Amino acid sequence: MPVLARTLEKAGLATILVTNMPFWAEKIGTPRTLGVEFPFGHTLGMPGDVSMQRRVIRQALEALQSIRQPGEIVHSPEQWPVPVKEAIEAWQPPQPSPIVSIMGDHVRKVISQRRRKRKG
Repeated sequence: MPVLARTLEKAGLATILVTNMPFWAEKIGTPRTLGVEFPFGHTLGMPGDVSMQRRVIRQALEALQSIRQPGEIVHSPEQWPVPVKEAIEAWQPPQPSPIVSIMGDHVRKVISQRRRKRKG
């Protein structure tokens, strides 16, 4: 998405990324970002909660209008109505998909290698 956003920005279209990973948005350089503290897969809000989803969309449009510096991140004041740990557990399937299993092993290996390099 950031590559598409930068491409659209070069063409003169303003963009904003709504994400639950504002840390990564900052690292990869999105033009504008609205950070939300929501579980993965629920970037605009609770399923079926049209009111919450509209508030998030309005916040994104307001941030699109108000952000003046490239790369600026605005954080949404919206709170997830369920404790995050419960939401994550409810969202996760009992068995991970094959790609998640493969990527999980890969990520754990990379983290382990980095820890060893720091100690060594």
